[in-house]
Amino acid sequence: MTTTIAELQQLIAASVKNYREGSIVKGHILEKRPKEFLIDIGYKSEGVVSASEFDNPEEINVGDEVEVLLERLENDQGMVVLSKQKASQRQNWSKIVKLFEAEGIIKGRVKSVVKGGLIVNVGVEAFLPASQVDINPPKDLTQFVGNTYDFKIVKINEDRKNVVLSRRELIEAERSERRQQFLGTMSAGDKVEGTVKNITDFGAFLDLDGIDGLLHITDMSWARLSHPSEAVKPGDRLTVVVLEINKDKERISLGLKQLQSNPWDRLEERFPIGQKIKGKVTNLMPYGAFVQIEEGIEGLIHVSELSWTKRITRPSDVLTLGQDIEAVVLGVNKEDQKISLGVRQLEPNPWDEIEQRYVIGKQVRGQVRNMTAYGAFVELEEGIDGMVHVSDLSWTKKINHPSEILKKGDEIDAVVIDIDKANQRISLGVKQIETDPWKEIEGKFKVGDVVKGTVSKIANFGAFIELPGDIDGLVHISQISEDRVEKVKDVLKPGQEVEARVIKIDKTERRLGLSIKATGYSEEALRKESEALESVKSGEDMVSFGAALTAAEEEYRPGQGTK
Repeated sequence: MTTTIAELQQLIAASVKNYREGSIVKGHILEKRPKEFLIDIGYKSEGVVSASEFDNPEEINVGDEVEVLLERLENDQGMVVLSKQKASQRQNWSKIVKLFEAEGIIKGRVKSVVKGGLIVNVGVEAFLPASQVDINPPKDLTQFVGNTYDFKIVKINEDRKNVVLSRRELIEAERSERRQQFLGTMSAGDKVEGTVKNITDFGAFLDLDGIDGLLHITDMSWARLSHPSEAVKPGDRLTVVVLEINKDKERISLGLKQLQSNPWDRLEERFPIGQKIKGKVTNLMPYGAFVQIEEGIEGLIHVSELSWTKRITRPSDVLTLGQDIEAVVLGVNKEDQKISLGVRQLEPNPWDEIEQRYVIGKQVRGQVRNMTAYGAFVELEEGIDGMVHVSDLSWTKKINHPSEILKKGDEIDAVVIDIDKANQRISLGVKQIETDPWKEIEGKFKVGDVVKGTVSKIANFGAFIELPGDIDGLVHISQISEDRVEKVKDVLKPGQEVEARVIKIDKTERRLGLSIKATGYSEEALRKESEALESVKSGEDMVSFGAALTAAEEEYRPGQGTK
């Protein structure tokens, strides 16, 4: 049957009448170009649609049927204006509205990155804010372009046909479900796998597929760690053991070292006391040095165990990090996981034979290293000190402080008078080098002798006179002059040379009484004066040197003279 021209024109006219702008029509791909497709909708002219309007443009082939929106029947170039995207939006909008009302989930493909987020094709173009992409907003959004995900519709505007999505809400809901499942099924002792999310100074947080767990630094390794980064790093996939679960607070404590054998087991057998070991210095503290004996096992050398004799203030003065050293096991505490080590025990203790090297009564020589109110410390050899008590500095003088006759750095001779081996102390005496002058006092002085000396100290009750032989005598205030003396310092001055008469000698109490006014007395007058002096209470004249010097301190200081 032959179709006439008139009939064809009628068919075309009928066909044209069926095409209305704003309607959705079907067409076929006539030509596939690099960035666009030529589509035939059966109209007198074809239309061009951008390849970007298709979800998967690379999968479109010539001849494929597509539905498009007829925007205009003819543009300035006489071509039909079509839109694949707008057709899809119109077709999918009612579906999206229903999903939104039902709080359903929609699948979409990330199309591009825009300011503040991503454009997602869910049948219509929707906006995914950057804050809703993941639980932690990613820095690089381009990694999501081209990928397909599930989304929740959180907001729509029917007038503007705007859709806002969230992927984060779905992830959080999924994680919450997994958390509850995990908390309901897991218990302490179970092994789980997790990925290291982030590291802090005290440990690492692991993502256990929906719930976070804390791997504390002390549970990472049996060895001591300075920082968690020494054992793990972000992204590591680890098998760990659940140590504790707090379901109320959703907190999980994890352990890594618990999956390894404890090196502290049978430690006392492997490292008995007295055994020599080799190790490496791993840390230096003011109080000691940590030494790694083997993987996971460290011992502490206290600063006091570094040397028998050297005065070591800090371990860093003699040790360095990474140094290989030898030490001796001093003690093992398995419960507290502590090993005490010593270095000085590798050598003989010089104090073990101290009595043979420093015999009591032996004269020694040393340097004054330090002084305190009660004595002076004298270095006899490196690390070996002796102490001279102030009472052992002079037979005749009351020494209040060793600095009165010694200074730091002085080389002095002394005698060993005692050894305390247990407490590592040697007692020295300086006065013991010479004979006690009071043992021979009768051979030097007799009552009635006229002597010459120098005023050494002034007290309110009298004056001390230094005599030959390093002997001090006391002139009571009543024995200075025939005239009444109100204050001793008004008549006598330190350093003044005087002549006096011995009127009393008490060897037992180590006292020597002098009188200046009796210098010219006859023997009879001297006898009477001595008898009168005997009647005076001891606390007023012949006081002990200790009490007299204590009182004298109120008016006299060495090197300052009288007040």
